[in-house]
Amino acid sequence: MRISAKGEYAAKAILYLSLKYPAVVTISEVAKSHGIPVKYLEHILLSLKKAGLLESKRGVRGGYTLARPPEKVSLGEVLRVVDGRFSQLSCIEVDLRQNYACPESDDCGLKLVWLKVQQAVDEILFETTFDDIRKRTGHGAGSKNRPSMHGALENGSLNWP
Repeated sequence: MRISAKGEYAAKAILYLSLKYPAVVTISEVAKSHGIPVKYLEHILLSLKKAGLLESKRGVRGGYTLARPPEKVSLGEVLRVVDGRFSQLSCIEVDLRQNYACPESDDCGLKLVWLKVQQAVDEILFETTFDDIRKRTGHGAGSKNRPSMHGALENGSLNWP
């Protein structure tokens, strides 16, 4: 599975808004906090607004806020809005440029494995809310109450909801 830069930026922006929820946050604040180009972020946030994930407020104190509480917004929803289908299987897709389709596509054992992997990824992404993610987000690199990602991966203690 590959997440595009656009998907990564969208997830970071929604996480930032989740951490600030229900406050209204400016685009420049979000962009500065994650090093995202403002113009690029504007397009991403507009897509998320059109999808009903964000609300905007105009004026001097304008900006964006989540349209729903963070516990009602999943990572999968955000990625689907900006990237479309994000866990595609190459062996299921037909290569139109070379006019090729896998001859074993109907009864290929690998296809079944890849489908199970895709289902597992989809399940994790759509069951993981931004409330879950913000609860796991430390407030600085030296957060004493949270294990590091590297340590959690090494000892197998990285658990998802």
